[in-house]
Amino acid sequence: MARKPRLHYAGALYHVMVRGNGGQDIFADDEDRCRFYLFLQEGVEKFGYRIHAFCLMKNHVHLAIQVGEKPLSRIMQHLCFRYTQWVNGRQKKVGHLFQGRYKAIVVDADAYLAELVRYIHLNPVRAKLVKDPEKYLWSGHRAYMGHETLFWLTTEWVLSQFGRRLKSARAQYGEFVQYGRKEGHRQEFHEGTSGGRILGDDSFVEGVYEKSEQREEKAETLDEIIERVGKEYGLTEEEMSAPGRQRTRVEARALIAYLVRETSGLSLTDLGRRMKRDVSTLSFAADKILRRSNYQNKGIVSGDQH
Repeated sequence: MARKPRLHYAGALYHVMVRGNGGQDIFADDEDRCRFYLFLQEGVEKFGYRIHAFCLMKNHVHLAIQVGEKPLSRIMQHLCFRYTQWVNGRQKKVGHLFQGRYKAIVVDADAYLAELVRYIHLNPVRAKLVKDPEKYLWSGHRAYMGHETLFWLTTEWVLSQFGRRLKSARAQYGEFVQYGRKEGHRQEFHEGTSGGRILGDDSFVEGVYEKSEQREEKAETLDEIIERVGKEYGLTEEEMSAPGRQRTRVEARALIAYLVRETSGLSLTDLGRRMKRDVSTLSFAADKILRRSNYQNKGIVSGDQH
């Protein structure tokens, strides 16, 4: 069954959950976590989105992301690609770090954002890692309370709901979070209230679908991927398909294989027919991408040329 297209419109707020492949750990140490912070900041600057809350756990991550014009799929592709690249480089391995497609729920910000921020920041308390969320170093809660500064974290919108003066707003927000410490798992933040995709009342759900239809995000076709990679490298499809190990052609084919593998609805089997290569060769080439940084420096993994 084909997967439903992502819901996207400018200003959409998502609760995003991404997990390690097969339940494996995502973060080995604090250096990994600091690098993930760096990639979040990089994404904020590159794509113009806002992060209202986050929590880095051992084998999964929670994010409250409000997007601009760039769709969430591009944002998460960039973030997961960059971090996987980092981890595989440190551990000298190849392959997937994250488990399949990330989970994302569109959330009614007016009704639920403050509660979502609290829910995300209390994740370590629910997991019994700490008793007080201020003791957990790898969430946005300490920044909300003024104990650290994260320039890429947007705290103003939520804090403004608790008061006009920053000091009193932080105090009220802190009480709000403490009040929710005994709150257990909330299924609606994981499954939504409409088909597992949206959290909000009927009018909000209707509005999401209307705005998404107007800004429907269509996955790239195989032709489009081959064309844009070819333009970046100055090669025709015939040149990229030609036999031989000329470096530029090899790099171009590898990048196409990676993008095809990461795009819903496309397959390496179809690419193999086009490029006259077997699937295992293309898959190996795609894995090698994750150990290289020069492709991302070209800016074509995130699709910014569109």
